[in-house]
Amino acid sequence: MCGIIGYVGKAEATPILLEGLRRLEYRGYDSSGIAVMNGSSDAPIQTRKRSGRLDNLRTLLTEKPAAGHCGISHTRWATHGEPTDANAHPHNDSSGRLALVHNGVIENYQVLKDHLEEDGHVFHSQTDSEVLAHLVGNAYDASNESDPQRRLVEAVREALHQVAGTYGIVAMHADAPGFLVGARFGSPLVVGLGKGEKFLASDVGAIVSHTTDAIYLRDRDLVCLTEDDFSIENVDGDQAEYEVSTVDFTPEQAEKGEYPHYMLKEIFEQPTSIQNAFRGRLIDDQASAILGGLQLTPRELRDVDRIVLCGCGTASHAAMVGEYLIEHLARIPTEVEIASEFRYRNPPLDKNTLVFVISQSGETIDTLAAMREGQRKGHRVLGIVNSVGSTIARESDGGSYLYSGPEIGVAATKSFTSQVTLLALLAILLGRMRHLSVDAGQQLLKELRELPAKVEKILLQSEHIRQIALKYLDAKGMLFLGRQFNYPTALEGALKMKEISYIFASGHAAAELKHGIIALVSEETPSVFIMPRDSVYEKNVSTLEEVKARKGPVIAITTEGSTELERIADDVIYIPPVSECLAPILAAIPLQLLSYHFAVALDCDVDKPRNLAKSVTVE
Repeated sequence: MCGIIGYVGKAEATPILLEGLRRLEYRGYDSSGIAVMNGSSDAPIQTRKRSGRLDNLRTLLTEKPAAGHCGISHTRWATHGEPTDANAHPHNDSSGRLALVHNGVIENYQVLKDHLEEDGHVFHSQTDSEVLAHLVGNAYDASNESDPQRRLVEAVREALHQVAGTYGIVAMHADAPGFLVGARFGSPLVVGLGKGEKFLASDVGAIVSHTTDAIYLRDRDLVCLTEDDFSIENVDGDQAEYEVSTVDFTPEQAEKGEYPHYMLKEIFEQPTSIQNAFRGRLIDDQASAILGGLQLTPRELRDVDRIVLCGCGTASHAAMVGEYLIEHLARIPTEVEIASEFRYRNPPLDKNTLVFVISQSGETIDTLAAMREGQRKGHRVLGIVNSVGSTIARESDGGSYLYSGPEIGVAATKSFTSQVTLLALLAILLGRMRHLSVDAGQQLLKELRELPAKVEKILLQSEHIRQIALKYLDAKGMLFLGRQFNYPTALEGALKMKEISYIFASGHAAAELKHGIIALVSEETPSVFIMPRDSVYEKNVSTLEEVKARKGPVIAITTEGSTELERIADDVIYIPPVSECLAPILAAIPLQLLSYHFAVALDCDVDKPRNLAKSVTVE
């Protein structure tokens, strides 16, 4: 969940490292730091660290510059130890001549730390990462290898053999100027290849302005970098296979542009991201969809008796919509498993069960573990991801990309609607293999093509939604209610509100109101009803009336033309007509805007909400 960038080349390292950290700040922002080699005999490695946001480090570097052409940097999301200057990375070994940055968790750090302290090591932080720095430094000092570069590689290898847990690390030593060593296990790390310069980063977005040639390291890969060369082996010393990929987005796509926040930019990108999710995948003459990346023949797809969808957070809500879609259109029993639960359960899965794992980043640690658990049991596991070259994309047995472009705001927006769109394609594909008629298939393809224009129409209501949000800023809590396809939408709306405004919000199936939730209804607690004109519309109207009878304020999201709600609800937001099964894609947009405007009005940092990071890569 933290951010790493390392650089070796001919340019000054500090500006490059700071730029990379700015692009990675969404991954962690409790503290940040850099270490740069300057070739000085007195202080060969200059380290600068500050708790708080990246601007604090930038100010420190203005006061105390760090010069050199090789360096490492880190922005931290705290696990072990509070966000303080001392706990910020990079960490040094006992000699002070080695610097190391680390993402992940060293599970046996306390045992290792106790042994090191018995040998006289003194620690200056509460982190597990400093223990790793001391382990590497200890192995380096004990080595008889005469070549400093090889000596550092062997020291890193020896240290990593002692740790249990996950890591993405970059290390450098004053004895080996212009040389970086990186390794990963469970925490992403990507190599950037430039002319006369090399990069290491936890996310390709950190280096996309410098190079589009990248190598996504695999678990247990170990890489060595100089400005002119690189080599990749595994932690055991064997040669490792690798592939040079081309980054699939531009630096401009990773910037806010004219928008005040990434989240708002990404909300407004949804007409394009939804279109990208179905572009080239609709087959009119078959009234079906094509998802070639599944790598399954029609016969194999026809033999599927059960589907399991795994995800975390927003991805699990998209999966819940997918469950409704697949069962409704394809009549295949489908269930959703929270990935962190699936990996520790022992659910009975027969041989004709197909498992999907859903993750925007393709690096979510629990979802990765769920994928590997499914594969270990002999099941075919497919991925639905946005990040090309990610671990799930590489290790899954097939799958589909979202092609949404970079999503940098911590609160997922366009990835949700793209995931639901792709799951709708899957449901149509499977449905047409079973009982879904040609006419029904053609109608769904038509409606999918119309979605981008309908989303644009909703986005035009942004100011109207902002005015609604301003009415409820004193609310301490909020209820989100929906039924059938829009029950998961209610969960997602509540999650968005919690994530970025910090008020208590809970999503519920609307019919559950009378089974306990109605106790929360009050004049101070607004209820958001997601109630398009569908098969349960009248039921939702009755539930809404129950809330109003108890003086609860109501915001209704409904289909254009349902003007009768203006006499009942306090505020109404309209979405264009759409098939019931596709309504969550449209209904999610006003919920995203509502939470965004609510949080901005409360002066919350919507792109970097407290305690959260974009990609959860530690358990």
